[in-house]
Amino acid sequence: MESWPVYRLSQDRDGFIREIDAFTFKRLNQRYRSDLSDLLVKTLYQERERIKNEPWKIDPPDQRGFWNDVGKGMIKKSLDREQNEARVTNEALLHQIIQRYAEEIVGTFSTRTFRFARRFLTILFNRLFNAAVDKSIASLVRGRRNLYERLNVVGDIDTVRALFQKGTVVVVPTHFSNLDSILVGYAMDQIMGLPAFAYGAGLNLYNFGPAAYYMNRLGAYRVDRRKKNPVYLETLKSISTLSIVRGVNNLFFPGGTRSRNGALEHDLKMGLLGTTIEAQRMLCQQQDEKKVFIVPMVIGYNFVLEAPFLIEQHLRQTGKEQYLRLRDEGSSIRSWLRFFWRFFSTTSDITLSIGRPIDVLGNFVNAEGVSHDRHGHPINIREYFWYNGQVSEDRQREEEYTRILADKLLLRYRAENVVLSSHLVPFAVFEILALQHPKLDLYGLLRLPPDENAIPFETVEKVVIGLKNRLFEMEQQHAIRLAPEIYLPAAELIRQGVRKLGVFHSRKPLRFDKAGNIESSDFKVLYYYHNRLSNYRLEAVVAASLANEV
Repeated sequence: MESWPVYRLSQDRDGFIREIDAFTFKRLNQRYRSDLSDLLVKTLYQERERIKNEPWKIDPPDQRGFWNDVGKGMIKKSLDREQNEARVTNEALLHQIIQRYAEEIVGTFSTRTFRFARRFLTILFNRLFNAAVDKSIASLVRGRRNLYERLNVVGDIDTVRALFQKGTVVVVPTHFSNLDSILVGYAMDQIMGLPAFAYGAGLNLYNFGPAAYYMNRLGAYRVDRRKKNPVYLETLKSISTLSIVRGVNNLFFPGGTRSRNGALEHDLKMGLLGTTIEAQRMLCQQQDEKKVFIVPMVIGYNFVLEAPFLIEQHLRQTGKEQYLRLRDEGSSIRSWLRFFWRFFSTTSDITLSIGRPIDVLGNFVNAEGVSHDRHGHPINIREYFWYNGQVSEDRQREEEYTRILADKLLLRYRAENVVLSSHLVPFAVFEILALQHPKLDLYGLLRLPPDENAIPFETVEKVVIGLKNRLFEMEQQHAIRLAPEIYLPAAELIRQGVRKLGVFHSRKPLRFDKAGNIESSDFKVLYYYHNRLSNYRLEAVVAASLANEV
């Protein structure tokens, strides 16, 4: 572990923070050279508003005093002073703010803590699972299973492993649950055998003391989404860029936050994504032959702990209806323990789909790290940053490259998405419901009385058969991936999908009534799971299947 880049970075934490300070200051000074006072005033105002309106337990106790000192410094030595005197003061204050942000964001990596966490989590999860299944008849058939057996990792793992010897790897997963970071980290360590990554973690997760202790020592850097001022955002981007240049493998969620509506990401955050472009250009400028490799990852759950809260939040934010604010059940320790118990007491596995690695321009790369265009011809990535006989910085060009990379990632997410029964069956049922009530919009559908809208099993079966046939075609075109269960007979596939969705939620998104028809106790949560297959243009297949039925 002492050879891992994340460990070496932690050992030079002070030097890294000094590098962040110089790099970020240079960037901000170039952009706001004539407006440093305005930048500082804006930052001071936003921070005071945050402290007043959004206090968190994790916030440092001296934050109010720090920002008061910044304000006093500006009043005494900056505002209404001569330009040169004001500039000296403003630059000194800007350095202080950057250093404070960097100290707050940058974590550490302890090999001792990493070994303990690896051992502890493995034992805890395995015991939870086996304690649960040992009480069930299924355990007589299944026997004891470990956590790694619950994680189905698919994709070209060998290529990803090989790329760790060729450059810096940045893994960019989809984001559905607070469980994502734990499971992705476990899979990359225990199943794929990869070194630890630096990863961003929302500062809100640090409100729980034990979690904060371990995350601080496991390579996490803290991201405070309340802070949106330019100084903080530029510091955060600098940390990502410079760590990648130093060879630290990174993991971040380009969607920025958990999917509120259950769909795959459709709009990526350009800030952190752009740091991969900048890091690659900087490596080229340094005559370093190492490359930055992007590995898309799509996470597939049969059920998501926070689904009811997330879909409520999404529907409220659309502005179409007024929804009461629900408490995020995914944030309490009790709810997580209940979730783990139910997860480990079922056969509900999790799928991690490892996408084909690409370079920062979205070109596919092979195990040797060589980029290829769409015709299979080798590409020299250095040429993308070449201008007037040298590698040069061009912010406008790099912003365009970032958009190209984002578009490519969105395509890869769709292609690498693994369809589970708990994705397919909710899609079929909700689309049938929509076609049966053509005059209702989405919000009208969500207000329907569940008990009066049972759908005959045979209708769902016919639609699922049509969807399966279309999905088989898409799989042949490498436009999507299918879990083995999708190849089951439609009737068994439906029963499996209903069973898996009914494992955790108290109000069942899908269930069978006494007559064997399919109904839902919660159309909003059903809609959440339905959305996993939205944007694949499968609605026409449902309509055609029902038309044939008529």
